[in-house]
Amino acid sequence: MIDLHCHLLPGVDDGSESVQQSIAVLGLMQASGVTAVCLTPHHSVARLTGGIPSVHDQQFEALRARAPEGVKLLRGVELMLDRPITPELSAQRGVTLGGTRYILGGFPRLVALPAVGAALHQIVHLGLVPVLAHPERYKACSPGAVKHWKSLGAVMQVDATTLLSGQPGRGQRARDLLANGLADIMAADNHGDDRMIGTAYRYLAEQGGEKQADLLAVRNPGAILSGEPLEPVPPLAIHTRLLDRLKQLLSEEE
Repeated sequence: MIDLHCHLLPGVDDGSESVQQSIAVLGLMQASGVTAVCLTPHHSVARLTGGIPSVHDQQFEALRARAPEGVKLLRGVELMLDRPITPELSAQRGVTLGGTRYILGGFPRLVALPAVGAALHQIVHLGLVPVLAHPERYKACSPGAVKHWKSLGAVMQVDATTLLSGQPGRGQRARDLLANGLADIMAADNHGDDRMIGTAYRYLAEQGGEKQADLLAVRNPGAILSGEPLEPVPPLAIHTRLLDRLKQLLSEEE
């Protein structure tokens, strides 16, 4: 599995606070089957004029020196799209996912639909591919809205744990995306805690969604890193009554 969205670059945002904490989480990720992780600390277009902070470079080297063998560490950012991004800013080292043309971005949770479409269109116009982080967080997110965003060229990244959370709001929106075949990849959005992409992978596979799990967590993230086309993820309905099985899975992992 490949996780393209996490906050394990230590001590730079609201994620992991230390190298030791990140190493512990990476060990758990490796044990669950993760082979590559992209470190995506919070950043914003407004702050990109100052470049990627040098502390990011320092902390990446410190983490890489102690990372478990077998887990490849990549770099990127989760970019708050608070203003239009220019070609010069988007070309900065460390902005895109693993040096590809894919860029992980997000918005304030109460963003209006027109603003999302305009920002995604502008990124595509630069020759980049926007990967919208956890679209289910936005109240404006609906299958109809996401179909439009995808028609602009955007990729949808759902949060693995939110997908299975049973929440009536964002959890249901994430499940609606999967049920309508609108999710492209999933990621843990780990902040130095116990959120794991492997839990969702196993749960989806148990519910007859092994192909969907493989596309969301292995093949499509791999395609992003290698520049290959992404494959559509077939619709898969998750019934909330089945989420009791997830609680059992989680208890077994503790």
